[in-house]
Amino acid sequence: MDYDLVVIGSGPGGYVAAIRAAQLGLKTACVEKESSLGGTCLNVGCIPSKSLLHSTELLSTITHTAEENGIEVATPKVNFAKMMERKNGVVSGFNQGISGLFKKNKIEHLTGHAKFVDPHTLDVGGKKVTAQNFIIATGSQPSPLPFLPFDEKKVLSSTGALALERIPKSMIVIGAGVIGVELGSVYNRLGTKVQVVEFLDRVCPPLDSAVSKAFEKVLKKQGMEFHLSTKVESAKVDQNVILSTSNGTLEAEVVLVSIGRRPYTENLGLETLGIETEKPGFIPINGAFQTKHPHIFAIGDVAGPPMLAHKASEEGIAAVELIAGLRPHIEYLAIPNVVYTHPEVAAVGFTTEELKAKNIPIKAGQFAFKANSRARCISDDEGFVKLLCHATHGTLLGAHIIGPHAGELIQECALAIEKKLTAHDIAYTSHAHPTLTEAIKEAALAVIAKPIHL
Repeated sequence: MDYDLVVIGSGPGGYVAAIRAAQLGLKTACVEKESSLGGTCLNVGCIPSKSLLHSTELLSTITHTAEENGIEVATPKVNFAKMMERKNGVVSGFNQGISGLFKKNKIEHLTGHAKFVDPHTLDVGGKKVTAQNFIIATGSQPSPLPFLPFDEKKVLSSTGALALERIPKSMIVIGAGVIGVELGSVYNRLGTKVQVVEFLDRVCPPLDSAVSKAFEKVLKKQGMEFHLSTKVESAKVDQNVILSTSNGTLEAEVVLVSIGRRPYTENLGLETLGIETEKPGFIPINGAFQTKHPHIFAIGDVAGPPMLAHKASEEGIAAVELIAGLRPHIEYLAIPNVVYTHPEVAAVGFTTEELKAKNIPIKAGQFAFKANSRARCISDDEGFVKLLCHATHGTLLGAHIIGPHAGELIQECALAIEKKLTAHDIAYTSHAHPTLTEAIKEAALAVIAKPIHL
């Protein structure tokens, strides 16, 4: 065999798995069909979108809060080309970083499309590659509407929305999920008229309902327009894009379709292996990430939801450690989810609705950032922390935050769920003052009926 392990895909699941394998002494190669490493997340997903979110948040901060902080500035001017150039530079830097990590760990980077020839052999661009074990980490791609195919000019996927050459005057976002509201926020801050169409009755439907309602309210205040409980039925692409919906006609210069993502499993040769995918293309695996062939593993987006970069990384490490004879464990309940708008939204564990459906008795505690000293000092006090704990023994079951730096704050709650800590454990742990984390402490105090600043 050429290798102990070949990883197919170099996204956050694949490249992390390859590095961990090399650390454990496995002769490892990583196949990537694109010219650069990092997968969707780095090249056309998480990283470039967060770069643009940061740049446009700076613009929003200067525009809306500078004066109240005693800072007088002229009306800011957007250099969109330079903003995009910075975004590309961030991506390029990480591309080089992963390449450097591969060289450091003696991982062979194989460029080309990988296709199984038999259970132990891949065809990579015409070259046969054999291995004892394989990890499929090919990720996912944007799902199109059947009557509105992507052209990345008028009809955009997230990839096209991250590569526009100029700021559109108007944009319709189809889908009020994480990608839709994040990229909608970017262009809303840049002056684009943004309308969001969502088939379901709320923004980011998987969120706890209280957070979702508050989130919709704040995004509307920022200028985004929402058409909820609305189905897009047909479309016409001309000078503008005209959508016929269940609630009337909408028109905009461009349309961003963000109705979800589908696993990238086409032309991998899975049929040669007798592996049948499950709708909409997920590869069936057991609890050890193994397909019907015990030496072929699948992780990340191709293995099923949640479709999160950090979930893929954890699974990549776990799969490799299983191959190496170790006994890893992933607590899926403790995997957080973050929406990088402003304010940020973050969640971990169960929602109120999920716990009620399971008939689990809960006690909730909530604390508003308006009562948090640090939030008031930084002029960023919108939102709240909501903790959901078991009504009997107090174990933290879910945490939901809308507010400043929610994506960072949620980690305390993720650790608490991982370690099965209680509201009492959080409430009686000293939190530095003045910090945003005190809002979590106060929410925990509220669970045990001892709030201080409420």
